[in-house]
Amino acid sequence: MKVYTRKGDDGTTGLFYGGRVRKDSPAPTAYGGVDEAQAHIGLARALAAEAEQVPGGHGVLDEILVSLGRDLWVLMAELATAPENHAKLSDGSTKVTAPMVERLEGLIDHTSALFDLPTEFVVPGESVVAAQLDVARTATRRAERDSLGVEGVGTQVLAYLNRLSDLLWTLARWVEGESLTARSVPEGDAAFTEDPAANEPAPNEPASEGESGVPTDG
Repeated sequence: MKVYTRKGDDGTTGLFYGGRVRKDSPAPTAYGGVDEAQAHIGLARALAAEAEQVPGGHGVLDEILVSLGRDLWVLMAELATAPENHAKLSDGSTKVTAPMVERLEGLIDHTSALFDLPTEFVVPGESVVAAQLDVARTATRRAERDSLGVEGVGTQVLAYLNRLSDLLWTLARWVEGESLTARSVPEGDAAFTEDPAANEPAPNEPASEGESGVPTDG
């Protein structure tokens, strides 16, 4: 079997159970966003496997993320099915169900009970794994917005994506341990002094590479 088919060279793509639509139409845009979120979750898995410290051990987080990756295939199948073929979908296999959503709620409740949730906005980046989970969260939020435009999309698809973003946020805060809250960060740039002159290079002395804040070719 070849990976390529050439059928999409005209800018269209095939739907589950038949039919073709433009690649930039609502359904491919939505399940493409879910595909991106799934890839970000996969990267979080890989990073967690290499991390020295993950709460509860790497296996606990890995098991959760693997199950999420599996669920997202179900979402993509439903989003990739034309409304006239929805009756052919199978609960839990190609169609999102209420129990799938409820499982996420259980994971959120269980994980949030393991630590004190931050009550303020958080600045991402306290750990590589947590930061990647935040990237996955934002991709999931976008997929949820894109799914609103898909004709006949099931309410459980939207509910699942909504809970998934909440779960990813909770997992990110759990993994990083102590979150950096926005209010705890001093206003302004801490790297600069209050005296502007003290931050300028001496006469005839060029700024060192990268000091200007402008990316360099080197």
